[in-house]
Amino acid sequence: MSRDRKKALVSPEHGRLSVVGQCRLVRISRSSYYHSARGESELNLALMGAIDRQYLQTPFYGSRQMVRHLRRCGYAVGRSRIRRLMRTMGLQAIYQKPRTSIPNTQHRIYPYLLRDLAITRPNQVWCADITYIPMHRGFMYLVAVMDWRTRAVLSWRLSNTMDSGFCVSALEEALERYGKPEIFNTDQGSQFTSDDFTDVLIKAGVLISMDGKGRWMDNVFIERLWRSLKYECVYLREFESGHQAKKEIEDWINFYNTGRPHSSLLDKTPMEVYNEIKAA
Repeated sequence: MSRDRKKALVSPEHGRLSVVGQCRLVRISRSSYYHSARGESELNLALMGAIDRQYLQTPFYGSRQMVRHLRRCGYAVGRSRIRRLMRTMGLQAIYQKPRTSIPNTQHRIYPYLLRDLAITRPNQVWCADITYIPMHRGFMYLVAVMDWRTRAVLSWRLSNTMDSGFCVSALEEALERYGKPEIFNTDQGSQFTSDDFTDVLIKAGVLISMDGKGRWMDNVFIERLWRSLKYECVYLREFESGHQAKKEIEDWINFYNTGRPHSSLLDKTPMEVYNEIKAA
């Protein structure tokens, strides 16, 4: 079993075993579990931070426009470098074009099921997405599973790779804690089209929906989550380690779920609405 797969088996929320104990059982070191990516130069990490901030403001920027922006900020960069960094970060312009992404051709792509669907209750539709988290030295990736109706974050995981294991781990936790949705919607990223991920949904009896071309607006709720998380947590701190990132993000998501009113939810928090509607 690969190290990434072993890391995916470790659950920080395990009720009986500590992270150290779990690492011992799967035979990886704790430092390996919390390791953050360090393969980029200081300049590239600075560029990735600048790209991330600008992308939240202008998600329609592709690599050409991002190069223009960075040059105006004083960086002497070329398109090939910025295109590679954006690809590493999992970013692409969200306007419709003939071919916005290249999914893994060996993975099955499921049809989009949400067109004209009225989403009125918790656990009717869940969605998931991945975002880039800058660190002091390196970067990590964050996946979150969200209930569409209430905007509640049901589970999340950090990883230093784009391997599907951390997405599977987040999905399994959400299913265990909150039951199952009728439909699970994602984009066509290879993590979500992988057999490891879709098999969990199929075994649970969940219908799988995947965004098609021109459907980027269907991710708008979770994109708003990323924007709030980064401006209210990530950008205010400079995470020194995966352990610190996990703790700070965990605190913020708990606040988001239970302490932050949303105008779209009539000034209630996501978990208040989730629990109220389920109990009705």
